[in-house]
Amino acid sequence: MKKKRILVTGGSGFLGSHICERLLDMGQEVICIDNFFTGRKDNILHLLDNPYFEVIRHDVTFPLYIEIDEIYNLACPASPIHYQHDPVQTTKTTVHGAINMLGLAKRIKAKIFQASTSEVYGDPSVHPQTEDYWGNVNPIGIRACYDEGKRCAETLFFDYKRQHGLAIKVGRIFNTYGPRMAMDDGRVVSNFIVQALRGEDITVYGKGNQTRSFCYVDDLVEGIIRFMENTDDDFAGPMNLGNPIEFTILELAQTVIDQIGSKSKIVYKPLPSDDPMQRKPDISLAKKVIDWEPEIPLEKGLITTIEFFENQLKSL
Repeated sequence: MKKKRILVTGGSGFLGSHICERLLDMGQEVICIDNFFTGRKDNILHLLDNPYFEVIRHDVTFPLYIEIDEIYNLACPASPIHYQHDPVQTTKTTVHGAINMLGLAKRIKAKIFQASTSEVYGDPSVHPQTEDYWGNVNPIGIRACYDEGKRCAETLFFDYKRQHGLAIKVGRIFNTYGPRMAMDDGRVVSNFIVQALRGEDITVYGKGNQTRSFCYVDDLVEGIIRFMENTDDDFAGPMNLGNPIEFTILELAQTVIDQIGSKSKIVYKPLPSDDPMQRKPDISLAKKVIDWEPEIPLEKGLITTIEFFENQLKSL
């Protein structure tokens, strides 16, 4: 079969690097673009010797002119610490980035995947969250740069489909973890693991009874690839992609402590503004349309994730 030339924006990030690796394993040609704001070269070093892998330093807020067959648009800081660091730039990345990648896809008639997020549901009043729920988002809060940016990107994607007949796929990604997460990204899994490995107190915000659903990165990549390879271009999504098994933050903290054998103690701090109390995907649509559901339980996924962070800390 003829190789596809596939563009992955944000390709040196946590999720992007795994997508690049998987596409190369499938025999495709991959062009990774990244401005390296949160992406790291270490994530893709092992791919650089592959003759079908190319890296371009580029910011998606500026147009890109390139000939490719498909686009995976993943470019955007995804952790609260990073996307709140420069909220104006975060909104530009999600909105201008979507406009530029959609314009590219329109010009060359490429299929394009948008990495949307469970954050479009905000602090949900519906549980679990289904794709037809419109969300409960604070449009002027500190998380709005990401939440509303992604919501606007979804609007643009569906308008390009309706107005220009563009082949799009929009996936709403729920909490994902695994090797290549950044130690300082502020996300709960990486925070807990690094604190436990260092023997530090584990920081839980609020009472720890808020819930999340954690999907191992290999499972998520499988879901994204299956969705993108779905040949029904009339079905664009949005589609929830995540693990429907729900844990409280306290349960996650205790699981990490137990697996590492750490003597860390749990300490409590005030809950950040607009932090959602519940987050759990309804993945009935993914099961039906792409025959996908996560297979890797949290306890198993944490083993390789902890090992990754152990090696990271040893190399410091």
